[in-house]
Amino acid sequence: MTRIVIADDHAIVRRGLKDILATCPDMVVAAECNDGQELLKLIEKEDFDLVLLDLTMPGRNGFDIYKQLKVLKPALPVLILTMHPEKEFAIRAFKVGVNGYITKESAPNELVAAIRKVTAGGKYISSSLAEKLVISLGQHDVKLPHELLSDREFQILRMIVSGKSIKGIANELSLSPRTVSTYRTRILTKMHLASNVELHGYAMKNGLVDQSLPTLD
Repeated sequence: MTRIVIADDHAIVRRGLKDILATCPDMVVAAECNDGQELLKLIEKEDFDLVLLDLTMPGRNGFDIYKQLKVLKPALPVLILTMHPEKEFAIRAFKVGVNGYITKESAPNELVAAIRKVTAGGKYISSSLAEKLVISLGQHDVKLPHELLSDREFQILRMIVSGKSIKGIANELSLSPRTVSTYRTRILTKMHLASNVELHGYAMKNGLVDQSLPTLD
């Protein structure tokens, strides 16, 4: 029996994942949590066969949680399940060593196959995203400005260009507005940009803006 722990801050998403996995007699959702710190506490206390990890949860960055999780349980497979389909997130995820990456949109069709592949020791990525990654990796050897950002900086960049305010980002990530403002300054400095307008223009040009998100917070 494959024991799975789900880490996602949306109860409705966890419910949907549990419904999908309920059709598989060899899989069971042994635990669930809504933030990274709770996940780490569970990992320390219990044994699981797989972690389904959302990248965007309140508090610490999903990549930071992943790195600490691997310190606690190096052999524990982690499958990233995220709302972000962009290749930039997938590239970052595989660079840090995740076992698989799928979007929440594709979960109904791919989740079970992804879990089976990952728990068998393989890596899982959808064919469409794999093609994008191959094209991206072959396009340039010199990193683009946004590729020089840390995982947290990149996350906040995405939130800024989606129209979220400093206060809104702070609330969502459980940070202070001052800390978010500091991240914004670092982002602009690293990318040699002067304003949010320039940042948004860069994001549009490089496909970093999720058109499904509202333009105002």
